[in-house]
Order: sequence, then C-alpha cells, then structure tokens
Amino acid sequence: MRILGLDLGSVTLGVSVSDVMGLIARPVETLRFPSDDYDAAFEKVKPLIDEFAIKTVVLGLPKHMNGDVGIRGEISIAFKAKLETLGLDVVLWDERLTTVAANRILLQADVSRKKRKQVIDQMAAVQILQSYLDSRN
Repeated sequence: MRILGLDLGSVTLGVSVSDVMGLIARPVETLRFPSDDYDAAFEKVKPLIDEFAIKTVVLGLPKHMNGDVGIRGEISIAFKAKLETLGLDVVLWDERLTTVAANRILLQADVSRKKRKQVIDQMAAVQILQSYLDSRN
C-alpha cells in the first residue's frame, strides 16, 4: 500500500509517494496553485490520491526551530482536516530542515539552480515521507 508525502507551501505542493512496500519515497510532481488558495491545492491533489490508491498521507508540519507551531503550521493542520474528509489517515510530520536537506542533495548532484527551483518542493516531500517511512522500520 502506497503512502503519499506532501510539502505544502503558499503556492506549491510538493508530492512524493512510497513504493508498494512502504520502504522508499520517490518524487512525483510539484503542484502549483494560486497564492494561499488551499482549496485549489486540495482539488489538485485529489486525482493523485485516486491514482495511487492512497489511504495514508504524511503531511509536513512546519515548526519554528523552538518547536512552536506558527501560522504555516496552522495552515497545514487545516489542510490535514480537508484531507481527512476523504477518509484518509493523515499524519503530520515535523518538516524542520527538510528543504535544507533537499537542497543539499540537489547541490551534491550538481543540479542547476533553475532545475533545483523546479524540483525542490518534490524533494522536500521525499525527505518528509522518507523520514516517516524510516521511523516505522
């Protein structure tokens, strides 16, 4: 059973998916939506939930370095509630430093700045999902 990983931003939604065994996360795509229009983001991710027969979603929860949940975290919590209306099990996962880690991986792979910008959200979603998968095994 595949698990979907999501990195929610203000205009993009990075998407990753696990393999059937739930061991390895891979990037899927970056969904773009109008600024702060999370209803539009929700509508864009629904077809992927159907395509991959998703029952569990791991959604990045942005926290401040001191552990507090700020405005961005509250938006993720509200997005979790939207996803749950589809009957999904949604896990909020601490995403601190995932974008930094994703950027480091892309730099090490010598990916151009333009290409990094296009895939950074997907790679952050991979980092979120892979961290969750590793914690289960």
